[in-house]
Amino acid sequence: MLKSIAVITSGGDSPGMNAAARAVVRTALYEGVKVWGINDGYKGLLEENMFEMKSQSVSDIIQRGGTFLGTARCPEFETPEGRKKAYDILVKKGIQGLLIIGGDGSLRGAQKLSAEQGIPIVGLPGTIDNDVWGTDYTIGSDTAANTIVEAINKLRDTASAHSRIIVIEVMGRKSGWLAMVAGISGGAEYILVPEETYDLDAICDNLRTRYARGKRSSIIVVAEGVGSGTAIGKIIGDKTGIDTRISVLGHIQRGGSPSVEDRLKASRLGEKAALALISGLSNIVFGFQKGKIVSIDLHDAVTNIKSLDPDYLRLAKILS
Repeated sequence: MLKSIAVITSGGDSPGMNAAARAVVRTALYEGVKVWGINDGYKGLLEENMFEMKSQSVSDIIQRGGTFLGTARCPEFETPEGRKKAYDILVKKGIQGLLIIGGDGSLRGAQKLSAEQGIPIVGLPGTIDNDVWGTDYTIGSDTAANTIVEAINKLRDTASAHSRIIVIEVMGRKSGWLAMVAGISGGAEYILVPEETYDLDAICDNLRTRYARGKRSSIIVVAEGVGSGTAIGKIIGDKTGIDTRISVLGHIQRGGSPSVEDRLKASRLGEKAALALISGLSNIVFGFQKGKIVSIDLHDAVTNIKSLDPDYLRLAKILS
């Protein structure tokens, strides 16, 4: 049984990280285990920017987006020397295990730290992209999808009023999950994702035909990994001759109070991960499969690529 652990958030912030960290802290304290909070991700770890946490340290945070622990880029941690320094700091502080909340890049760094130095590591998938292999859900993805749908609803109103096409660029460099589920839920006419090729000429021809028949609005959701929404929107406007506007949602997708699903699932994952780490388990990530919490091998999670559900691709075509 470990007697002292630490929790860290890393990579891009996502709504629900605070709920997960809160559950980790209170579960550890309930089990009589000392728990440290590390500020500003791996950068804070290398700077020894950490503090021992009490129950009140995580009061009034479950409803807040972002991460109260902070996050920052840290090129030094990407080197073996940096990871050795991080391990030495953890040993000096008496920390026996580390719990990471972050995306695939953060989990990959944690896997290397564990492999090189032998410290127990347990991960939680915290990323709005929902692109971590082995889990159907990642912390923050539900809130981000709902943020996009809310934007689509509002943009649809103004598009209809002016008989416009609106192109919405959303996050997702390598994964189109966020664009796909939000686009389907928002009734988008077209959803462009990195996992699938598209024919912009055919799209423009179809749009011209629909507007000639009296259609008054079209929403096209573009994942950033496909290309610039601004450039795609300009081409559509030029080719169709229809008034086309572009909206790049940007970092608004990361913020906001987490949804019920993100609060509840993040809390459940945090408790499970804390208990696992305290008991001595290591090199695993906890996630959800078909509504049940599952453990995933950390190495598998960071070396495999999660594919976009083909059912979503088919449904988007049928409903467009």
